[in-house]
Amino acid sequence: MDNTLIRCAGLTKRFGAKEALRGVDLELGSGRIVGLLGPNGSGKTTLIKILNGLLTPTEGFVLISGFEPGVETHARVSYLPDRMYFADWMKAADLVDFFSDFYADFDRQKASEMCAALHIAPGDRIKTMSKGTKEKLQLVMVMSRAAELYLLDEPIAGVDPAARDFILNTILTNYNENGTVLISTHLISDIERVLDEVVFLKEGQIVCHDTVDNIRENAGKSVDALFREMFRAEGMEGGVF
Repeated sequence: MDNTLIRCAGLTKRFGAKEALRGVDLELGSGRIVGLLGPNGSGKTTLIKILNGLLTPTEGFVLISGFEPGVETHARVSYLPDRMYFADWMKAADLVDFFSDFYADFDRQKASEMCAALHIAPGDRIKTMSKGTKEKLQLVMVMSRAAELYLLDEPIAGVDPAARDFILNTILTNYNENGTVLISTHLISDIERVLDEVVFLKEGQIVCHDTVDNIRENAGKSVDALFREMFRAEGMEGGVF
């Protein structure tokens, strides 16, 4: 039985003269937590937006559960963008209602329980929340779906270490275990412990795709150390990518 959830072949995306993705070939199975890793500008967000149907390829194709991104896949994919997109006037309860009306796989009870754990009341307005609380609320909505694929674009960027731990634990304990989580990040050391496999992107191309266990066994080092070694040649010294 074919366990392939995502299949990309020759996937290329150009913005004018700039190639954000160049001939990406990728297959990912179900039931995995996958790190989409690369420095800023490597094509991570472009790939995630194509998978979510927000951008169309210039060349090549992508299939999710055998479907091109569109109406069929929107019911299967839960997407966390790299910035908040809900209106400030909305209350937490409005978000729960919105997701419940829009997605058949949304679990209202799970969302309400996670909001309560965050001390977010149904009547709390988004505009009164801190940036960190807004991001956690958005993550709660995304992870309260029983999706086949979770696309999380930089979910731990710009938050403090305690918030990162909360976010990672929320992802680990709430995703549909038959689904796959694809997490885009450049903060590899913070997220490595939750990953099953990794995809390294460099200048729009995949330069490494392997399981975390294979990397540790064959390279004799952590994913973070291998990443730093591979990209150090490009002059990307230090901890900021």
